Amino acid sequence: MSSNVIPHILYQEYCCSRNSPLNCDRLQQTLQDYKGAKFCMDCGFPVTLAPGQKIEGRRGSYQLKKYLGARGCGRLYAGIQLGQNRSVVIKEYLLPENCFNDEEAQQRKTIFTQVAGLTPADGRVQDFRLVPVVEAIADVRDARCYLITEDIPSVTLKQYLSEQGAMSATQVRVVLHQVLQTLQFLHSQKLRRPSGQIEKSIVHGNLTLESLLLAGSNAKFQIYLCDLADWELLFRAAVTQSAKLQPSEDLVALGYVAFYLWNGSTPDPSEQPLDPRVADWPSEEPDLKQFILQLMGIEQPFESAEAARLALGHFAPEPLHQHRSIPTATSDKPTFKRWLLFGLLAFLTSAGLWFLLRSRFAPQTSLGDYQQLSFKKISDVSGIEPGEFNYVSEQDGTWSFVLKQPIRNGTLEHILYRPKLDIEAYFRLKGLQSTDNPHQMPNPSVLVSQVQQGKADFAITSLIDELPNDLEKVQIAYDGLFVYVPFNKGATLSKALNGQISLEALRQIYTGEITNWQEFGGPDLKIVPQMPTEPEAVQLFQNLVLQDGSAIAQFQQVVPSPQPTRLTQEQARSEFTAKRSGIISFGIFSKTWNQCSGYPLALKTNGHPVQALQRANGKPVTPDVNLCDKANHLNVSLFQSNQYPLGYPLYVVYPKDNRQSAGRKFAETLQSQEGQCLLSQVGLVPLQPVPDDCSDRFSQNTPVISK
Repeated sequence: MSSNVIPHILYQEYCCSRNSPLNCDRLQQTLQDYKGAKFCMDCGFPVTLAPGQKIEGRRGSYQLKKYLGARGCGRLYAGIQLGQNRSVVIKEYLLPENCFNDEEAQQRKTIFTQVAGLTPADGRVQDFRLVPVVEAIADVRDARCYLITEDIPSVTLKQYLSEQGAMSATQVRVVLHQVLQTLQFLHSQKLRRPSGQIEKSIVHGNLTLESLLLAGSNAKFQIYLCDLADWELLFRAAVTQSAKLQPSEDLVALGYVAFYLWNGSTPDPSEQPLDPRVADWPSEEPDLKQFILQLMGIEQPFESAEAARLALGHFAPEPLHQHRSIPTATSDKPTFKRWLLFGLLAFLTSAGLWFLLRSRFAPQTSLGDYQQLSFKKISDVSGIEPGEFNYVSEQDGTWSFVLKQPIRNGTLEHILYRPKLDIEAYFRLKGLQSTDNPHQMPNPSVLVSQVQQGKADFAITSLIDELPNDLEKVQIAYDGLFVYVPFNKGATLSKALNGQISLEALRQIYTGEITNWQEFGGPDLKIVPQMPTEPEAVQLFQNLVLQDGSAIAQFQQVVPSPQPTRLTQEQARSEFTAKRSGIISFGIFSKTWNQCSGYPLALKTNGHPVQALQRANGKPVTPDVNLCDKANHLNVSLFQSNQYPLGYPLYVVYPKDNRQSAGRKFAETLQSQEGQCLLSQVGLVPLQPVPDDCSDRFSQNTPVISK
């Protein structure tokens, strides 16, 4: 039995009559009977903090509003960040003297402030469904620590089970899929601690029904992870420094969480836990049971979170718009059909024909999220107010380029200028560029200040670090950079490179360290590195590949001036054909994905090549593929799981606390099924896979309006 899933009885050194010192009703009774009391009148455990109490941190001051209850190893309070009027959740951790001596308490305080909180090491801002930590504070006067986190309205999965009962098989699959995505991110990405230390991999180590939060409705929910072992377990007196946690432990713990969600029971520390080897399982979905047993390690375990997530995708979940109150008989038929399909596929595989059917069946397992989007058509979005709205983005950046792309006998800009014909609401872009150098990006703070000062209603950008508290952002798509070499008959250079290149090799090329393709097993040709004219692409390449100031300075000497992408592609082809040089360059997806002059190289990270471009059958492109047939697509799942190293999110940024905000509504139009279809057609990566025929479905919905 996974010890993580079974809750521990904490602070047993205190003789609590309720066996729960953190959340005992006697604490509140003590406060009522003895105003100003510091300890429980029965057992002596510290009482809860009083409303109105202030906590001082490095990033701000926080005030408690009310006590919410206990979770894991701490107590929760609703609070606000003073001066910002920002809602936060404050988690109070205790180091009482009966459990920790002074030296132990001080050591744990120090570690807590160093490890509590994670951000991507590359500086990208993205939601990987880990509750964001605002600040970790150690109380200098008291034996307490405080974790300040963003306020995400949610319930723990334990609360959900108590109130709603067991989840359906479909809901359990959605939970598994989302948590595995987050675990894959934690296990494989470089993350930065508050101390500045960068970790190549993080294990959650404390996955339970309490450390998984459900936000949203039953029909469309998100699962957030919180309370990582690195800081949560500091406040268990019995826990000392132990062996390094392994990623496999997270998979086992998730398996037990899924077991309890589907079974409908909650583990109790005072009772014998259920044994999945003998416990009753729901009778439907034997494939899901097998998957959970593999997660637990009872059956053949998965090698990684990624392997588990891919295996989960092999059987398609039913749509989540139906609640578990649907009669069991309704779900029997799809289950039978699914097993019949599996049998048929197994036969076809043995006959060597599976590859012919893969592309036909693949969309059925990947389009569920798309079908569940809140709005189908742009015209379905409500609340758009009449008026003329101005928004800003980077001049010559991705957004200004894709707006000019032809679509539906016009351009994307024409469609989005007046998205709803029954409302006179007009959206006009104002491009911003650096006042010092047109080949540099404007500082992201310039875009932000335009929105803050009311000079623009909202902004669209991928260059965001941290937003001021009066603004918020909504992701509308993914974008990224392709690195390409000349693609000609025979594809000799891309074949010599085996269709791939490492980020370290890119760094060496663009700093002038390596200058001949022979060093990579290619022909004896000079390497000529180029860069595009889009300042956005150059800045992101510097941030994601070069990363430090000295490398960027060398890059600026090696590649002194930019060149338009189309010209670079044509020049690269002619130079390589004439055997004069081998050009390498990079560019935004919308200018590099749907052409056949440059071959987009797969990017190697941790020894594994990642190719963002895939064929219609779902397989990555290779140098043997004819790029000119244009039958290629961007692999959305690589961006959802943050596997493509030069991918990044595209956001709409708008003022907070304004539900009718033009920016919010503009984002909603782009998040609709129709909006995601439009973005996929101009070279952006949608938030979820879209069907190949989506343009046909919506071709008559939004007539082109002349500006």
